[in-house]
Amino acid sequence: MHSVLVTGGAGFIGSNFALYWAEKYPADRLVVLDALTYAGNKANLAALDELDSYRFVHGDIGDQALVESLMLDEKTDLIVHFAAESHVDRSIHEPDAFIQTNVMGTHNLLKVAREVWLERDDAPPWHRFQHVSTDEVYGTLGPDDPAFTEATPYAPNSPYAASKAASDHLVRAYHHTFGLQVTTSNCSNNYGPYQFPEKLIPLMIVNALTGKPMPVYGDGSNIRDWLYVDDHCRGIDLVIRKGAIGETYNIGGNNEWTNIDIVKQICTHIDNIFAADSELRSTFPDAPAAAGKPTESLITYVKDRLGHDWRYAIDATRATNELDYEPVETFESGLQRTLQWMLDNESWWRAVMDGSYRDWIEKNYSADE
Repeated sequence: MHSVLVTGGAGFIGSNFALYWAEKYPADRLVVLDALTYAGNKANLAALDELDSYRFVHGDIGDQALVESLMLDEKTDLIVHFAAESHVDRSIHEPDAFIQTNVMGTHNLLKVAREVWLERDDAPPWHRFQHVSTDEVYGTLGPDDPAFTEATPYAPNSPYAASKAASDHLVRAYHHTFGLQVTTSNCSNNYGPYQFPEKLIPLMIVNALTGKPMPVYGDGSNIRDWLYVDDHCRGIDLVIRKGAIGETYNIGGNNEWTNIDIVKQICTHIDNIFAADSELRSTFPDAPAAAGKPTESLITYVKDRLGHDWRYAIDATRATNELDYEPVETFESGLQRTLQWMLDNESWWRAVMDGSYRDWIEKNYSADE
């Protein structure tokens, strides 16, 4: 039995992980710490509210006193660290928040973990700091370059990627310098339920259903490796249970797609679903598909963003060989599940996309991958 602290657990991946962990390990104590910034949503965790083993704490990972008291009160022996500013376009416009949360916040967690786990007489017999990072720390790939491995040199190209790279280095340093028991995972692009509609897939779905333009950067040829969020949660679980201390594991979906092909797939799926279900036409009357028109008519090409990496791809061979990791979802099955979830949870995405935030989206960028 473990006492698990999930930072950023009201965000997209964090909430999916908290739900996954609570179901798979019901005997564990589960504490979620989240600052509830714009992308954090306590409603994502509503299914856990009735569990005696679950606690939600509204707070900042940069608050040293809070984190320390929380770890001591809950006898935390496992931290799964998701809390981060993660929106690339926002990091271009407002980089300060990324340095504060991703670098300083991570460092604060490491400092407290070191004190609680390594310097106290009542330290737990086992501990682990699992740091969740991104493939963007590796930079960009050309069309014929091999996929990123754990040995790929870091070459971050955005303030977001640079801040995550810095946090990765801090985690490594706290292991090699102080002996903190850490693991790190670097994942490819996630998608699935509860993803804030600033990211490519949920924003394209929302705009298609509401008749808004579906903006695509450049010519849409940028390539990403896509990972269904449940597969990511399973991968993190394997890293925690089987990963070597101090090591990094890449978790990927083996699904490389251009942005424009993804957008067109979404359009095709929506057209087919509306054709088969007439009730959707009254539920989403502003969708072109409600009038029998092609959803692709909403696709709009916009000026490319600054420093836009062309291709990401993850080589998950190490995780497969050492941890028995394999993604369960294909891109086709994961996209269908995601689209159905968005159709079934209209109230969720309408609630999180208030008018002021949509105005910011439409003014500043198209959609982050």
